[in-house]
Amino acid sequence: MKLKSVDISKTASASAIVFDALRKAIIEGDLKEGEPLRQDEIAQMFNTSRIPVREAISRLEEQGLVKTQRYKGAVVSGLSAQEAQEIFDFRAVLESEVIRRAVPRMSPTATSTAKACLEAFSQSEDPMTWGDLNRDFHSTLYRESGLQYHMDVIDNAMDRVDSYLRAQLVLSNGNERANAEHLAIWDACVAGDADLAAALTRDHITGACKTLLDTLKDLG
Repeated sequence: MKLKSVDISKTASASAIVFDALRKAIIEGDLKEGEPLRQDEIAQMFNTSRIPVREAISRLEEQGLVKTQRYKGAVVSGLSAQEAQEIFDFRAVLESEVIRRAVPRMSPTATSTAKACLEAFSQSEDPMTWGDLNRDFHSTLYRESGLQYHMDVIDNAMDRVDSYLRAQLVLSNGNERANAEHLAIWDACVAGDADLAAALTRDHITGACKTLLDTLKDLG
């Protein structure tokens, strides 16, 4: 199993550490769709009992990243085209409204940080960094809204599609288009045009959905 192990035998938050490690491995694609999560093996890797592992897997199942199959136990969840469409439709509505609320409160620090993420994304030749930089760019702008519950929901939705988006950016050379769309969103935020930022964000998400679904279809 491709998973970074940590000795957490004396750590009070063992369940949280296991959860974070498993979540990271899933969204980055190190743990693939259908891969079993064997509690004994994971507990041994982290030098802990099965209890925090079981708790971590339960949290992952609540978020849709893991599902329980008969005879196989917990495995990494897949994503159907219908599920992907539903998640992206939801994100398009929610994220466009969040950035609309964020623009009037946008600080120079936020726009500066977002610009750094944007530039790092455009300059990076390492596909493994694109997913993190993409999320950092959007979340930096969204946080200015002050809508923490909305942010948590967006994070959960992103977790469900993140590994597929990372693959899509590589297979479809989608980073060039994402660069241009990110810059347009950033420009709208700097200009204080909340409606334009919202419209561009909505189009950015729906466009990514179409490209992803086309890529999945081509791959069968």
